Amino acid sequence: MSDEARLVERVEARVAHDFAGVVRLDVAGRTVLRRGFGTGDRGHGRAMDPTTRLAIASGSKTFTALTVLSLVDEGLLRLDGPAREWLGDDLPLVDDRVTVEHLLCHRSGIGDYLDEDIEVDSDAYVLPVSAHLLGDTEDYLPLLAGRAQKFAPGTAFSYCNQGFVVLALLAERSSGTAFHDLVRDRVLEPAGLAATAYLRSDALPADAVLGRVLLDGEERSNVFHLPVRGGGDGGAFTTVDDVHALWAALHAGRVVPPATVDDMLRPRTAPDGNGRSYGLGVWLWPADGMAQLVGQDAGVSFTSVHDPRRDAVWTVIADRSGAAWPVQEIVMDHVETMVGPPRLDG
Repeated sequence: MSDEARLVERVEARVAHDFAGVVRLDVAGRTVLRRGFGTGDRGHGRAMDPTTRLAIASGSKTFTALTVLSLVDEGLLRLDGPAREWLGDDLPLVDDRVTVEHLLCHRSGIGDYLDEDIEVDSDAYVLPVSAHLLGDTEDYLPLLAGRAQKFAPGTAFSYCNQGFVVLALLAERSSGTAFHDLVRDRVLEPAGLAATAYLRSDALPADAVLGRVLLDGEERSNVFHLPVRGGGDGGAFTTVDDVHALWAALHAGRVVPPATVDDMLRPRTAPDGNGRSYGLGVWLWPADGMAQLVGQDAGVSFTSVHDPRRDAVWTVIADRSGAAWPVQEIVMDHVETMVGPPRLDG
């Protein structure tokens, strides 16, 4: 049985549980698996395939980080520059000492409209405002207001969605260009990500599918659970091919210079109990030399790992919260079977 057939057999066993999505694995420049599983558009019976566009929730934070870092490289923003410089009188509860770097590495301590330090059932989460009101970055200001600082800037790590919406605001105001246009011009086009976009959930094209949530025993779409259009903290739609192209473009220096990439991948936090740290807009596994993009929201789960020591990249996108994680474990186990554990010699 081929490597692909063995992996397909194991992933298909998850489809009977709750997995519908797309998986891609490349090892040593060879695509081992690139395939859709299950049904995406249930209303029309459309099967998932590698060209299906799915939302990646907080995986999009890396787009925001790259956009901001490109503005830093251009001199329009500074990593050590205070957010207050561009916030002005908006969001007065944000500590004046909060910098762009604090926001990028979740060490700002600012309050969060979606606080992940509090355990929340993402399928049951209801936005404090109507989803259709959140289409552009400035629309978020009423949602972000009135949230007290949690700790002094730079003194701790606390994953903060609000921080990346603030970064989108800073990017817009410092450049004079709308956030979605900035991401397109500074990240998506240079990286060649033709299928990636911040699509409106109420106007999806035929190749994009909504996520699924389970409420009161009934399966529904997630259209009322998330902003109508993604922003600084998440919500872009993409394909597994575009995600793999992003890793290649990033390490080739086509989005930001190599020195900026190196700084982005430098840990800003000590490893947690699972060995995971955070850089600037990307999760890191320093002991294994791996970088990871992760996203989860109502009807969304996503992970993509770049593992240079084993010359491997894998991506899993699912249309259910949490459904990507068991498949990721299957893929990781398969990589270890194929090429062994990470090489510690770098």
